[in-house]
Amino acid sequence: MLEIKNLHVEIEGKEILKGVNLKLEKGKVHALMGPNGSGKSTLANVIMGNPKYKITKGEILFNGEDITNLNPSQRAKKGIFLSFQNPSEIEGVTISNFLRTALNNLNNKKISVLDFHKLLKEKLKFLKMPENFSERYLNQGFSGGEKKKSEILQLNILNPKVAILDETDSGLDIDALKIIASGVNALMNKEKIIIVITHYKRILEYLKPDNIFVMLNGKIALEGGRELVDQLEKKGYGWIEKK
Repeated sequence: MLEIKNLHVEIEGKEILKGVNLKLEKGKVHALMGPNGSGKSTLANVIMGNPKYKITKGEILFNGEDITNLNPSQRAKKGIFLSFQNPSEIEGVTISNFLRTALNNLNNKKISVLDFHKLLKEKLKFLKMPENFSERYLNQGFSGGEKKKSEILQLNILNPKVAILDETDSGLDIDALKIIASGVNALMNKEKIIIVITHYKRILEYLKPDNIFVMLNGKIALEGGRELVDQLEKKGYGWIEKK
């Protein structure tokens, strides 16, 4: 469903991705791990179409279609979603208005105010968030945990085909982590792809990934099953570089 072929990417003349190859099947949760600076967040941004990054070689295929040159809006309409590490604060735009506008644009049809608020109320309740949360300005004055919950609320409302979660678990306490994980698991079905970028084993105990990919120096250095997480926890990444 999502395939990356020999992807080379640079930013400000510096090459970050150096020939990434990935084939991600639908119906599966894929975890992307690796040390800081290995290219994980760059890959997430490039899949989403961030114009800050320049693709110098390779291609990205989604459902067999080449999306390498599509802009972020076009990719979002095809069902790709990126949860940011540090979401922007937008003053004057409530979460409710933002989500209804985004949903209408993605679906190319308007959902009634009544139906939207019914959906929003249902998702807020499921994520154990207060109803008045949706009336706050988008991420303004939010704690780190609130920003992450806001991203997962967006994920559940917009219901994408591919969800890329870039360190959504960083800085969360155990209760918030469980809520975030339940929101991701609720989205999952045999038609979806979840990509979780993380440094930690903890969130993977709740999301139970099918595949683990390890990035080192701008490439996929190793692929394995869930058992690979325990090896990384014990041994770090040095042994992979030697291998």
